Formats: sequence, structure tokens, C-alpha cells
Amino acid sequence: MNDFHWTQLFNPEFYITMEVGGVPIGIYMVLFIVFAETGLFAGFFLPGDSLLFLSGIYSRELVETFFQIESDFYNVTILALLIAIAATLGNIFGYWFGARSGQFLYQKEDSFFFKKKYLVESQVFFERHGGKAIIFARFLPIVRTFVPIIAGIVHMDKPKFMLYNVLSSLLWSFTLVFAGHYLYGFFLTEFDLDLKQHIEKIILLLIAITTFPLVMKAIKSRKNNTSSEDAA
Repeated sequence: MNDFHWTQLFNPEFYITMEVGGVPIGIYMVLFIVFAETGLFAGFFLPGDSLLFLSGIYSRELVETFFQIESDFYNVTILALLIAIAATLGNIFGYWFGARSGQFLYQKEDSFFFKKKYLVESQVFFERHGGKAIIFARFLPIVRTFVPIIAGIVHMDKPKFMLYNVLSSLLWSFTLVFAGHYLYGFFLTEFDLDLKQHIEKIILLLIAITTFPLVMKAIKSRKNNTSSEDAA
């Protein structure tokens, strides 16, 4: 911790391998970050997809904090379930926050932890996709933070919200955690390539993949605005 630099806050491996007094607390950090990124509007800058993918790679180390299990499959399944629960609870909190006090966000000034444009973009996304936006948003950085809040603001039907919430949490968690775990094993077995030695490259690749839809959406929106201005 003596060599800490603020840029480490954006590195998922920093949280996964974190220790306090020699005691590993990575699993607690992973679960808290998943909750915060999906439940607290200030958590949009935290790592999401890359955190889950790397958690799959470190699944045994993380789960051993709670259980000593030999089976790789059980280890990764338990981890994915724990993350899905944290994600579900995060969305529930986001929905509650939106239902209780979300309207004031539209009058709130921008700050480091809050950008009004993200709220507006998420509202457009929610209106376009309806309840399915809860599922789609899981795989989109920033949007997944604000969509549950929007659902609460518009008072989306609670049973319907919970259905999409649970489904999206399970799909997001199991897809990325299992992908990280089994791709790590595949590359290690077939190519003798330890992905733990290439974490930075993996993070950059995942960031590029997950932000691509947002970049394309921004470009399309800019083109549409330019066309409208030219037509006017």
C-alpha cells in the first residue's frame, strides 16, 4: 500500500489481490464494487466487465476466502453466484434511490462523481428498449449504473423490474466470470500462456470491446444532429 497511486483505482487487479494486514480481502472488494457500480450513481467510474473477467481468472483465490473447495467448477459457480447477488442488490438499491429521490438528479450540477448527460443518455436508452434495457445495460459501462435509477424514477412495475434484474445479474456474472476462468485454463493448457502475466493487455482489450457500442452510439448521434442542423 506504500506504493499506492490513484490510477490503481481503475485497475481491477488492484482490488482482486488487495490485502489488509496480510489478510486477503479481494472477494469483499469485488462484491462491493459490483454493488456500487450497479447501485450507486457515483460508482460509474469503477471497473465492471474487466473486474468480472479477471475475477474468473482468480476465482480459486477469491473463493478460498470463504470456502476450501477442490472442484474448479464449484469454485467458479459460487463466485458467479455471489457476484450475481451483489449485482441484483445493487440494482435494487438503484431502483429504490430513483423512486425516492431520483428527480433531484435532473437539477443536480455536474461533478467528478456525477454527469447529468449520463442520466439523460440512460433515460433515452431505457425508453427505447423498455424493460429489456435492464438486461442490455448490464453489458454497457456507465449505462448499467443509471438505468436502474431511471427505472425507479419512472416507477417501473416492481415484479417486472425484479425479473429483468435477476436475469441480467445471472447472465452478466456467469458469462464474464466463466469466460475469464475457462479462457485462462484454455490458454494455459493449449498454449502455455499465463493470462495473469498479460493483465494490462486484457483490461485494455475488454475496455475497447465494452466501450465500442457507446462510441458508435455517440458517433451516430452526432451524425444525426449534424444532419438535422443541415436540414434546418
